[in-house]
Amino acid sequence: AMMKTISGGNCTLNVPAKNSYRMVVLGASRVGKSSIVSRFLNGRFEDQYTPTIEDFHRKVYNIRGDMYQLDILDTSGNHPFPAMRRLSILTGDVFILVFSLDNRESFDEVKRLQKQILEVKSCLKNKTKESADLPMVICGNKNDHSEIFRKVRSDEGENLVSSDENCAYFEVSAKKNTNVDEMFYVLFSMAKLPHEMSPALHRKISIQYGDTFQQKSFRMRRVKDMDAYGMISPFARRPSVNSDLKYIKSKVLREGQSREREKCTIQ
Repeated sequence: AMMKTISGGNCTLNVPAKNSYRMVVLGASRVGKSSIVSRFLNGRFEDQYTPTIEDFHRKVYNIRGDMYQLDILDTSGNHPFPAMRRLSILTGDVFILVFSLDNRESFDEVKRLQKQILEVKSCLKNKTKESADLPMVICGNKNDHSEIFRKVRSDEGENLVSSDENCAYFEVSAKKNTNVDEMFYVLFSMAKLPHEMSPALHRKISIQYGDTFQQKSFRMRRVKDMDAYGMISPFARRPSVNSDLKYIKSKVLREGQSREREKCTIQ
């Protein structure tokens, strides 16, 4: 089986390609995308706003002896390079679309993004003959704000997901950590990934345990009845654009599609 090799510190982790996934986080600027990612990775919330160009994170799991890898692409709200955003969508396996409940324009942007994802992915699905579902969560952030600031009603968010069983709507607060764990739990359930990938359902360990991390017998003495562990890879780097393009091309070509057939355009 194909393996992805991840180096971290003095350890090398081998993850089967079939257990490697990419989560793409999209939305307008200042809606809290990076705050939700921060909650997922380390349980923290940063008050200071720093615009994101594009951040890449990797988390590796040992769940009941099986290795999993989750790459997280935290995209720019300004999307200065539309072709890059389209490539991010093409390579994504699960999606989180974030808007702010006190910003109507950010909700409109999520509607555009949802439509774009469905269009781009359906194009790829037609060429690869894949039958995979498209797990997606639409996330209304900042529900800790007073109702007087609300610009988007709950039923409007619910309407965006009502016709798709692989799409869910949550109103969360990254600041107060409200509904964030529940949102990830549902997203991973829709993607048929282990529930233990959710932040609250695995033991978080540091890179110092990396050498024994992938052993099936790996256990932490202080943890009872839990056999799921997660570790942030501190040296992870985003695959190059060329690597992503080759990945998409290989998906299409290995299904016997000829080079002359119409391509899913990146631009």
